[in-house]
Amino acid sequence: METQYDAIVVGTGVSGGWAAKELCEKGLKTLVLERGRMVKHIEDYPTINDDPWDYKTGDVITNETKKVQGKQSRTRYTTTESRKHFFVNDLEHPYNESQRFDWMRGYHVGGRSLTWGRQSYRLTDFDFEANLKDGIAVDWPIRYKDLAPWYDYVEGYIGVSGQNVGLPQFPDGNYLKPMELNCVEDHLQGSISEKYNDRLLTIGRTAIITEGTKPGLGRSTCQYRSRCMRGCPFGAYFSSNSSTLPAAEKTGNMTLRPNSIVNEVIYDADQKRATGVRVIDTETKEVYEFKAKVIFLCASTVPSTSILMQSKSDAFPNGMGNVSDQLGRNIMDHHLGVGASASTDDFKDKYYFGRRNNGIYIPRFRNIGGDTNRKDFLRGYGYQGGGSRGGWTSKVAEMGYGAQFKEEVLKPGSWSIGLGGFGEVLPYEDNRMTLNYEKLDKWGLPTVTFDASIKENELNMRKDMQQQAVEMLENAGFKNVRGYDGEYALGLGIHEMGTARMGHDSKTSVLNKYNQIHDVPNVFVTDGSGMTSASNVNPSLTYMALSARAANHAVEELKKMNL
Repeated sequence: METQYDAIVVGTGVSGGWAAKELCEKGLKTLVLERGRMVKHIEDYPTINDDPWDYKTGDVITNETKKVQGKQSRTRYTTTESRKHFFVNDLEHPYNESQRFDWMRGYHVGGRSLTWGRQSYRLTDFDFEANLKDGIAVDWPIRYKDLAPWYDYVEGYIGVSGQNVGLPQFPDGNYLKPMELNCVEDHLQGSISEKYNDRLLTIGRTAIITEGTKPGLGRSTCQYRSRCMRGCPFGAYFSSNSSTLPAAEKTGNMTLRPNSIVNEVIYDADQKRATGVRVIDTETKEVYEFKAKVIFLCASTVPSTSILMQSKSDAFPNGMGNVSDQLGRNIMDHHLGVGASASTDDFKDKYYFGRRNNGIYIPRFRNIGGDTNRKDFLRGYGYQGGGSRGGWTSKVAEMGYGAQFKEEVLKPGSWSIGLGGFGEVLPYEDNRMTLNYEKLDKWGLPTVTFDASIKENELNMRKDMQQQAVEMLENAGFKNVRGYDGEYALGLGIHEMGTARMGHDSKTSVLNKYNQIHDVPNVFVTDGSGMTSASNVNPSLTYMALSARAANHAVEELKKMNL
């Protein structure tokens, strides 16, 4: 068995797939390690053509599923009958909560790139400069100009559908043709444009091909089936399985090894470099060591940080790169579950074609200067949502049989619309994850404990998020406008990040401006761990851009013999 490589990549999700592609295409013999099972594009998507009636209970989360995926089911949509196989068994993969934390995981090749929401937005200098300006946590070591060309590169490769709107707090990008708004969304867009000068509504920017093709395994345009979380047989949405991993494999430089849990990065104190990783085979429980010149941790935020915490040595008694004691701290997410909904009796002559798996987006309009600045909270939020037309089910109880019933079931119901707030969570040092060495998993590894919550800044922001959603819907003339602020705990946004933050030096941060561990420069961490602040937009595009940029830097440094 080969044990020596040029590079090792840990994880196969959006970050790991990009790291693998870039390193392999630049000529490095690369070992890609995945703790979960193999999933082959199309071949291992067992429910892609199922209909709701193919399941006894319909495509819902059953009580039986909740017994083994209770925590995974908290989102209320991930573990339905058609999707549950892409999420872990909570009993086999336990974790601990000092405060509730909803940690959603998919352990398989492709990771959550198979099940992500695909919303793809750029951070901007409002985000990269915010910590320094507000005196919060530490300053980002990069600015928008450092990442802008990498955003262009990634968007062009994966295929992102969207619309350029010319807002500094919502940077334009490299987009395929936008999906269409339906009539109620179009009405709300017009109302917001007419009644506000500080905000606008646009279609969501989503990593779904709307025209032409993109590189990978037969990637073609969206068929509007809205079955994305089952795996897309057309490769229309970006996933590692249909895009970056096939590109890496095509080079002949990738060795992909599933069922391989990395639990430690091995450190050589004399060289001040990592020499490789220690791996547990999940099927045999045998332990292996693999060596490489450069190591990329892309296992997602919590696993990557767990690996660093377990990588102890005389040089790093509290975990690799943890001179700052920031490893595991500053855990962030996006807070949601707050907004408003409404209905209308208009547009009864309008309907729509297909099932568009994308919504509307209202970019941030708070704390971006002048009259937009608030005294009750820092940072900002956007809205995601959409409009749709209901079905006939509400009328069934009043219907008889025969011709009248047949007529009624062919009539769609009323239009409704909703706006869901999506807000930034600040980095708090005491929001953290730790390892419990007294509660071990079945491989003898420590389990994760979460102790984190939103605080006053987020709670104040939520009040405004609800109020403004109600106001915009009422101003547009919708009926039955109802604000809501539902149950939320960190993790529910499925954007956990920040536990090995980027910064200017090792005294206050774990990673430098190229996602290298300050004191171990041949170890890169390019998933959500490195985020210094959360912004208020979906982060996956940023992870991909950071991964591509870091891989490019790693290869350049290898050529200069600096690693």
